[in-house]
Amino acid sequence: MSVGHVARLMEAAGIPTVVVAVAAFEQPLKKMALPRVLLTPFLLGRPVGPVGDARIQRGVMQAALNLLDTADRPIMAHHRLA
Repeated sequence: MSVGHVARLMEAAGIPTVVVAVAAFEQPLKKMALPRVLLTPFLLGRPVGPVGDARIQRGVMQAALNLLDTADRPIMAHHRLA
């Protein structure tokens, strides 16, 4: 959960963040009340998708950038595979 703490410090410094995490961490991340979280359905340790699957990884990163661009309030979004 140190990623959440770093995100909070960056946000306090005026740097917007999006935490990309596996859905297994949803409950602890809710408690941290971070401004933007993207949850993915992948395995622990691989929040952006399977190793070597550039198409899926690009999709996750695009979803994170879209969240950064459009979120006007704290949000925890679930990434769905297309």
